[in-house]
Amino acid sequence: MGARDDMRSWLDGGVPASSPGDRLGLPTSGRGSVARAGRRLAALAVDWFMCLLISAAFFPGTASTFWLTRGDSFATLGVFALENLLLVGTLGHSFGHRVLGLRVLRVVPGGAGEPPVVLPRPPGFGRAFVRTLLLCLVVPAAIWDADGRGLHDKAAGTVLVRR
Repeated sequence: MGARDDMRSWLDGGVPASSPGDRLGLPTSGRGSVARAGRRLAALAVDWFMCLLISAAFFPGTASTFWLTRGDSFATLGVFALENLLLVGTLGHSFGHRVLGLRVLRVVPGGAGEPPVVLPRPPGFGRAFVRTLLLCLVVPAAIWDADGRGLHDKAAGTVLVRR
C-alpha cells in the first residue's frame, strides 16, 4: 500500500513541493516568492475598504447608521471587480496589492515534461478577467494548491508574488 505522501503528490499533480512556488521555480522567501495568506488577506481588506468608500460616496443604497455600509452591495462588488480587472490587467497589481508589496505575474505552461514558466509582466485583460470573475465568486480564491496559488490564479494562469 502507498504512503499518504505519495497520494498527496498524485492529487497535487506531480512531485510534492518542499515550499510554495518550488514547482514554478520561485524563491522560497523574499522578493519574487509566492505571497502568503496574511498578505493576501490584508491586501483584500485594503481593496474592499476602498471599494466600500467609493460605493458609499457614489452609490448610496441604504440609510444605514454606519456611513461605510451605506453603499449598494452590488455597486461595491462592481467597483471591486472593475478595480481588479483594470489595475491587475494593466499594472499587475490592485491598490491593496501595491500597498502590501504584491504583484500578479503571468504563468505560461511549460512544454512536455517541463515546469511552467513565470513571466515578469502583468497578466493582461484576458487573464485578469478570468481571475477577477473567479475572485468575485470567493470559493475558488479560498482553495489553494501546494504552491499557494488559489484556483482563481490557476485557472487564469497567474501567480501572486511579493514585489
